[in-house]
Amino acid sequence: MCGLSGEVRLDGGAADVAAVAAMTRAMEPRGPDGTGLWSQGPVALGHRRLKIIDLSDRAAQPMTDSELGLTGVFNGCLYNYQDLREDLRAEGYRFFSTSDTEVLVKAYHRWGRACVERFMGMFAFAIVERDTGLVVLGRDRLGIKPLYVTRDARRVRFASTLPALLAGGGVSTDIDLEALHHYMTFHSVVPPPRTIFTSVQKLPPATVRTISPDGTTEDVTYWRPRFTRHLSREDWSAAVLESLRTAVDRRMVSDVPVGVLLSGGLDSSFIVALLAEAGQRDLKTFSIGFNAAGGESGDEFGYSDLIAERFATDHHQIRIDDARLLPALTGAVAAMSEPMVSHDAVAFYLLSQEVSRHVKVVQSGQGADEVFAGYDWYPPLADVPRPGVTDAYSRVFFDRPHSALAGVLSPAYLLGADVSRDFVQAHFDAPDAETALDAALRLDTTVMLVDDPVKRVDNMTMAWGLEARTPFLDHELVELAASCPPALKLASDGKGVLKDAARGIVPDEVIDRTKGYFPVPAIRHLSGPYLEMVREALHAPAAKSRGLFRQDHVDELLAAPSEHRTTLGASALWQLALLELWLQTHGA
Repeated sequence: MCGLSGEVRLDGGAADVAAVAAMTRAMEPRGPDGTGLWSQGPVALGHRRLKIIDLSDRAAQPMTDSELGLTGVFNGCLYNYQDLREDLRAEGYRFFSTSDTEVLVKAYHRWGRACVERFMGMFAFAIVERDTGLVVLGRDRLGIKPLYVTRDARRVRFASTLPALLAGGGVSTDIDLEALHHYMTFHSVVPPPRTIFTSVQKLPPATVRTISPDGTTEDVTYWRPRFTRHLSREDWSAAVLESLRTAVDRRMVSDVPVGVLLSGGLDSSFIVALLAEAGQRDLKTFSIGFNAAGGESGDEFGYSDLIAERFATDHHQIRIDDARLLPALTGAVAAMSEPMVSHDAVAFYLLSQEVSRHVKVVQSGQGADEVFAGYDWYPPLADVPRPGVTDAYSRVFFDRPHSALAGVLSPAYLLGADVSRDFVQAHFDAPDAETALDAALRLDTTVMLVDDPVKRVDNMTMAWGLEARTPFLDHELVELAASCPPALKLASDGKGVLKDAARGIVPDEVIDRTKGYFPVPAIRHLSGPYLEMVREALHAPAAKSRGLFRQDHVDELLAAPSEHRTTLGASALWQLALLELWLQTHGA
């Protein structure tokens, strides 16, 4: 787990190594254990390293293999790197390290861009071919590892975070109106390749991009799950259990200890139970809790303590008082590569700060709700005819209809077209999703999941040099779940097939509990210093100069912050304020 950066000059000049160095410095929290720069003519690469596999300097990056004529930088982990190394050795390749980075470089040499189809893991990488001048960028199937790109007539730059690109200089911060529409409508999700800035894009998941010396690019999408009944199983829960066992086991590959973020819900509890079943002893587990607010509890310690006791983990219960929460919001916003509204971002930020004092790697339960239909907006879609899914999905998931934006955004930021609905419609019109629910789950698994919870976990954990691994996003498990009949996923109030798989392994009290969320009540119920922080952000000179929002709407929200909620119950005021806070923090 690391941070990478680079520049490819398109005008015949030499790469700006100083700019790449600045981008690399901006990602120091992602890789506190080492740094490196490399340049050759029009190309330069930078890297910050977090030592997880092969702790020696032989695994330092950028990594050059002079014999093969390749230099690479890599962020993530190839869980099957040992098997791949043996395959490559059998074909005559020699290794100077025991790192997965070297395996990636040699795998690219042997199989070209198709090497990604052999990778089990999370990754973003850049490979430079010395002899041809080609630069190849790649991203994992579920977009667990990020990669941002900016381009003008003179150069292409890329980095693991958007703020790193800003640190390199020369990047416009003009607002992308289509991205703003998505932010205000599509539950604050901005689908790739867009970001909130017109000048910055993100490489889509499951994509390999080749950049030629003349600036031409070619993208190849190498994976897409099929939400059809192409697999036949007599016992789906047994198949899910076996696949999850494999996914959890894969994510234990490490040269440093691996812990678990234990919320007390089914997903993280299942991971702990499977690790205990596999013989893990003294597993370090971590839970976080906050003060109650607005009549809402701020912790789920009762459940996480039950799991920790049942499986004899080395458990760390982390209580956060309000004195720490407010200052941490500033750090969490600074760590965001894009504006992220979910109130649990600060929870992950503070949790990661504490966890990083004990371990460098954790497993986490993100993704199970999207993959196995655990959210409450899925049941209403079960009986919707396939042609009617766009309207039905919009009603249960969109924060507000397109028509309502005129009362929220200033006229200069409005679009005539409902681009969010158009995006969802195009996605739902694509083949390989049989039912309305299949189509919704595909959209959430490949788009919403990537640019909401997955991105949030990456940004907040990496702010403290902590690597998070997500077994529910193992692509083989995702493929299995995609082919599972929707009724089995919706059973038992959601995630039915997963709950069946957990019976006899996870305590029934956890399996049958009411679904919980990562609660940060002080942000869900804005008052006191949190409300004042929001008020200052929305009244700041930068906010007034930008004029994103109608002032009468801002005043209405500030007058009654708890009364205005989006479709899914989030704070409408926090959605506006978070965008302004992020823009101001990053100098837009």
